[in-house]
Amino acid sequence: MPVRELLARTSSRELTEWMAYEKVTGPLDSRLRTDISAGIVAATVANSQGSKRKLQPSDFIPKWFKRRKSPEEIWQDVLKANAALGGSVNTPDE
Repeated sequence: MPVRELLARTSSRELTEWMAYEKVTGPLDSRLRTDISAGIVAATVANSQGSKRKLQPSDFIPKWFKRRKSPEEIWQDVLKANAALGGSVNTPDE
């Protein structure tokens, strides 16, 4: 879907929620997770070549995030992304 169509059909709130979800879980499109398959192959090849220690696929998979964020930190990221996209936040008082 072209970006223009995506923005016309998706609210700022929904897009922000998907962005936050992807930040936690990694890429939504499974085709982009070829890093897992490549990690398995790389570990197999490295281990078959007499590596000094037994390597795991995770040794070859990029770390999507340096550390896990707290729910509060994720919420702050969501608010920033929402504001950047021109969204607003509705509070229960409104």
